[in-house]
Amino acid sequence: MKRFQYVALLTAAFGVFSLQLQEKPVYAASALQTEHAPGSQPTDKLGAEAYANHCAICHGDQRQGNLPAFPPLIGIKRQMTDEQITTLVHTGRGRMPGFPTLPDPELTAILHFLGTTPGVASAAQAAGGSAAKSQTSGLAQAGGALFRQNCAFCHGRDAMGGETGPDLTRSKLVHADVNGDKISEVVREGRPQKGMPAFNLSSSELQSIVAFIHGQVASANSMQGKRRGVDVADLQTGNVEAGKAYFNGPGGCAKCHSATGDLAGIASRYQGLQLEERMLDPRDVKSGVIVTLPSGKQLKGIVAYHDEFTLGMRDGDGVYHSWPVNRIKYTIDSPVDAHVKQFSQYTDADIHNLMAYLQTLR
Repeated sequence: MKRFQYVALLTAAFGVFSLQLQEKPVYAASALQTEHAPGSQPTDKLGAEAYANHCAICHGDQRQGNLPAFPPLIGIKRQMTDEQITTLVHTGRGRMPGFPTLPDPELTAILHFLGTTPGVASAAQAAGGSAAKSQTSGLAQAGGALFRQNCAFCHGRDAMGGETGPDLTRSKLVHADVNGDKISEVVREGRPQKGMPAFNLSSSELQSIVAFIHGQVASANSMQGKRRGVDVADLQTGNVEAGKAYFNGPGGCAKCHSATGDLAGIASRYQGLQLEERMLDPRDVKSGVIVTLPSGKQLKGIVAYHDEFTLGMRDGDGVYHSWPVNRIKYTIDSPVDAHVKQFSQYTDADIHNLMAYLQTLR
């Protein structure tokens, strides 16, 4: 087996809306919210210009996003209220910096611009045909658009698994679903304990999503070989005792982790490839930072944003600060660096044995 150094290429941090979904449920817009038709307001041009200046570099010229790092904003006003979007723009979150000084007219125009995308319902109507096959195809097409807006960030654009969500084409629940009886329940009620929010979608929208998912199942089953993932059993080939020795010895894992502390029960929370990915390249790990200002004052906090130009952090009170990196001195403590350093030192046996040991931590 080739070494797992490719895991270094996995994205270690997700876009701002990924964190939004994890920290609190995001619901589809209520019936009180409406989307505007393009050209219905004179602010359309200003909104488009403001979006191009401030948002397009990450979320795309057409609001299509750039998964997995930057989510699409098409239909975002079905997921968040204007007040939630305004707060997010002002304060930032995750990889997204805040824009606290954005003029109110520009912000208002952006909010209006984000609501100018035609609704999925019209796409479903346009896609419908007189023949049953054409209607089903149109329904799945409309469901695909809705799925990409609301579900693709976790489950992937093709429903075959994403950064945090499982492959729905292999889901036992999906395979047991009849006309949406099980899928609809999960979508409407969510699974908060697993980080999935509830979505207040109409019956027609749910039917279109169900049609899309079942269409993807059929497509996946038609693939040659039909093998689309890594089974848990594939990763249960190591030696437990050798893995434990590596954990406490040459691997250096015990310097930061404890089998009875932070890793207690980890094999109950993660399994198979998901567990191995977290072992090799932990996600959502917060990096600490100490910033020294030109005045000599020091601030401590958690890195919220960092690139070659800007450093953003949240202090102990949750207040967001940002500076050009050439105007401050700073030291970042990144716990994930130890895992990255280990990539070049692992042997295949080390990885298999360590996985075998971690799978005993239930």
